[in-house]
Amino acid sequence: MSSLRSRILSVSSLVISALLLSGCDLLLLNPSGDVAAQQGNLIIYSTILMLIVILPVMALTVFFAWKYRASNRDATYEPEWDHSISLEIVVWSLPLAIIICLGGLTWVATHRLNPYNDLARIAPGVPVAEDVEPLTIQVVALDWKWLFIYPEQGIAMVNEAAAITDRPVEFKLTSSTVMNSFYIPALAGMIYTMPGMETEMNAVMNEDGTYDGFASNYSGLGYNWMRFKFYTTDEAGFDAWVDKVRAEGDVLDRDAFVALDQPSMQHPVTPYAEVEDGLWTRILNQCVSDDALCMNDMMMVDALGGGGLEGLYNRELFRGICTADDPRALIEILRPQDAHREAALMSAIEGTPPLPPKSTTSSQTTTGPEGH
Repeated sequence: MSSLRSRILSVSSLVISALLLSGCDLLLLNPSGDVAAQQGNLIIYSTILMLIVILPVMALTVFFAWKYRASNRDATYEPEWDHSISLEIVVWSLPLAIIICLGGLTWVATHRLNPYNDLARIAPGVPVAEDVEPLTIQVVALDWKWLFIYPEQGIAMVNEAAAITDRPVEFKLTSSTVMNSFYIPALAGMIYTMPGMETEMNAVMNEDGTYDGFASNYSGLGYNWMRFKFYTTDEAGFDAWVDKVRAEGDVLDRDAFVALDQPSMQHPVTPYAEVEDGLWTRILNQCVSDDALCMNDMMMVDALGGGGLEGLYNRELFRGICTADDPRALIEILRPQDAHREAALMSAIEGTPPLPPKSTTSSQTTTGPEGH
C-alpha cells in the first residue's frame, strides 16, 4: 500500500512539474533586442560549460550507486583504499579549467555589455551608423508607476513608452522615492533606479512589437502594478505615436509632477504634450517643489564649508565662479598649492597655454573672517 502511495505521489509530482513548466516563457533566451540576445547567449554558454561537470557527476553518482550496491557481490571491495593521484587530477583539473573559462567568458561579456557604454552594433554584423543618434528616454520610478520623458520630442508618458526599431535607445533613469529596478526582458537586463542618482542603459530593439516592462525590485504595496507597455515600430509609426501624445496630453510642469508623485496603484496611461524645461534636473536633484533644496546646491553648500563662517567666506570667493565654466579658477581657490600643476595638465589636454601662477594679493589675504 505504501509503495502504491509513493508511486502515485511521484507521478503526481511529475505531472504538476510538467504543467508548471508548460507556462514558462523562453523570452530570455529568444528576445527581440540585440543586448538581451547577447545576455541570453551568455546564459546558454555558461550553462553548457557547467554541464560539462554536472552531467558526468550525475551519471557517475548513478553508476557508483548501482555498481556498488549491497546485492552486487562481483563489485571490487577495497576497504583500505583512500587515495588516487589520477582521480585527484581529474577531480581538480576539470572544474578548475571550467572556472577559468567561465571567468574569461563573463569578464569579456560583462565589459562588452556594460549598460553605460554606447552601442557598437544594432545586430550581429551590423554596426551603428555614424550619423545615427540614440533616442534619449528619461525614466522616473514613482510610487507605483513609471514616467517616461522624451527630451528630444518634448513629451512624456506614464506607464507607456515607445521607440524606433533598430535605433539605439539611451535610457537615463532615476527614482523619486525608493530604489527600484527597471526591466524590459525582451530589450536588455534590468537596471536599478535610485533617488538622487542617474543610472544609464543603452539598448536596441530589432523587431516591431509590443513588449512588457515592469519593476523587478519590490518597492511597497503597489509594486505589482508597476507595469507598462513598450512599443517598437518604424520611424513613421513612432512619429504618429508622438503626434498622438501631443494631441491628447496636458502639460507636465512642476505642479503636475508633484501631483503625479503621490502614491497611486493601477495608474492609467497618461500622456503629456509638453514638459517644463529643467524638470528632469529638478527630479534628479529632488527639488521639484519650491520648498526643497536641490541636492547639487546642498552639496555645493557643504563643499563651501556649510553654514558657518568658513562657508560664508568661501561663498564670497566663489561668487560668480560656481556657475561659470571656469574650472581653473575653481582649482586655484580649492587647491592653490596644486593650481599651477593642474593648469599645465589641463593646458596639455586642451592645447591651450597654461595660466601663470596667481600671486596672492592683499585683498585676498584680508577678506576672510580673520581679516574682519
